[in-house]
Amino acid sequence: MNYGVDSVRYARLVEDCRRLVEIPSVSGDESAIADFVEARLHEAGIDGEIRRIGDNVVLHRRGNRGQLTVIAGHLDTVPLFGADVGLMTTEDRVYGLGATDMKAGLAVMLSLAELDELDGDLSLIFYVCEEVDLSRNGLRVVMNEIPELREADAAILMEPTSNYLEAGCQGTLRVRVELGGTRSHSARPWMGRNAIERLHALLTAVSTFERREPVIDGVQYRESLSAVRVDGGVANNVIPDAAQLWLNYRFAPDLTQEQACERLEQYLRDHGALEEADSVVVEDVAGGALPGLSSPVLAALRELSIEVRAKLGWTDVSYFAAQGIPAANFGPGDPLLAHSAGEWVSTAEMYSAYATLAKLLVASEE
Repeated sequence: MNYGVDSVRYARLVEDCRRLVEIPSVSGDESAIADFVEARLHEAGIDGEIRRIGDNVVLHRRGNRGQLTVIAGHLDTVPLFGADVGLMTTEDRVYGLGATDMKAGLAVMLSLAELDELDGDLSLIFYVCEEVDLSRNGLRVVMNEIPELREADAAILMEPTSNYLEAGCQGTLRVRVELGGTRSHSARPWMGRNAIERLHALLTAVSTFERREPVIDGVQYRESLSAVRVDGGVANNVIPDAAQLWLNYRFAPDLTQEQACERLEQYLRDHGALEEADSVVVEDVAGGALPGLSSPVLAALRELSIEVRAKLGWTDVSYFAAQGIPAANFGPGDPLLAHSAGEWVSTAEMYSAYATLAKLLVASEE
């Protein structure tokens, strides 16, 4: 196989990306884009099994040996921005909602589906509702419907990474901290205790949080704790007896969900931000994923001169890791452009991602 630029493949990649961006696919409304993906796979005459599960589409192809690699990408986008410029193509970019996150990655997957001879088995999963609540996530539906996918040797998630190999991912914890006080008339504040003013100690503890930066398998993660929402107050002439602060803790994957919850609450109590009657309510928590770079598939991907860095965020790599499948993020597009107005992706970066993954997947006996 020639790994130089194939002008026909390059043009097809760009056209696929254009057509994918052109199809609206906000979470929960992915039927039209699933129709396009399914039809595109059938039209290509691919020697493999194509399955439609709801609006999720799965392609499975056999290779020369039993090793199974899963490559997954989500079909949905966040809602349209008022300032979004719509689909636009220049000589070297495709603009539009979802171009970066992650229709460029989907276009790469469609090209990978057409590779001639595969070294190992390959499953491509195009799934719905990644951008919303996990209860609607199509990847879970697919993995439950096709349990043999849990035997995969490795998984690659086509999240935009600017073609870096982003290993594992952080866990994420959202809690609601409830602080108490005593209500009184604001003309006589000394008769009560102001719960809102108690936020000062809590916010001080958040701002001085001991952020760990552990190195795991040679990859450095950076934790963070942020105040993301606040609520409190009764009326303009009442000293409030309650206040609430929501915190988001992004924790390194060497901590379990339980350890992350315990560490956060213990830290707040040790630093005088909480009293006995106050409470920390866990509203949402998802574990991280270890780098998994010892996996033969991911090690081989790393050897293709790809720079490795930690994933400072949560992705569905965590779900694969929970199934015992080593997984990493790799895909075209600048992650800083994801979910932004004026989102765009480099066409050269799309082709580079395709060429790299093609080298990983094609038969070595050429």
